[in-house]
Amino acid sequence: MKIEKLEPSKHKQGRWLVWLEDASIVRVGEGDVVSLGLYAGKELTDAEGEALAAAGGRSKLMERAVELLSHRPMSRRELLDKLCAPPRQKREKYPYDKLDDGPDPELLRAQAEGLREQAEGVADRLADLGLLNDGEYAHTVVRHYAAKGYGPRKIRDELYRRGVPREYWEDALEEREPDERQIDKLVRQKLRDGEPTRENLKRVSDYLARRGYGWEEISAALERYKEEQL
Repeated sequence: MKIEKLEPSKHKQGRWLVWLEDASIVRVGEGDVVSLGLYAGKELTDAEGEALAAAGGRSKLMERAVELLSHRPMSRRELLDKLCAPPRQKREKYPYDKLDDGPDPELLRAQAEGLREQAEGVADRLADLGLLNDGEYAHTVVRHYAAKGYGPRKIRDELYRRGVPREYWEDALEEREPDERQIDKLVRQKLRDGEPTRENLKRVSDYLARRGYGWEEISAALERYKEEQL
């Protein structure tokens, strides 16, 4: 395979376009041009062609990863899951007209493993650049849900759901100082001129438990409310 043309992208700084003789275009980074020794007119060996294809795949994944992180922060696991998610397949109108059994499962598995390996490399690079940090993300999650009035159990559920390693949980949760004003506000909102009957207090207690508060915090908040009504 011969490189017909090599030129920098007019739209993305640091990206280069490699035009091959079969009319295909591979987009790679500036570092790949140097490390692979690319130039117009170069005849690529099979090994060099595979290396170029791999570089193109990494470049595409890197752009996708940066785009995802520009929308919102996320954990390493969330990013990898999104990068490796299979594309949505269009539903066939008449699937029974298909005569073959579909793609080879072994081939699909091998492709998925290769994609995962490339995605791991992209995640490592982003971590080195400081753009992907599970420790900082854990603090972000804790601050976000604490500000919304959720308790520690609910916040732990969110850390787990978002794939934050457990080693970062407690350090981030220490940042959340119990705020009596937050839980007291929730109690008042749920009761709203209601009598602090056993039934009403049970309903509020269950509500606060669903929001992730522990019994000690709930009990103290209910006691404060009852004292306010005296």
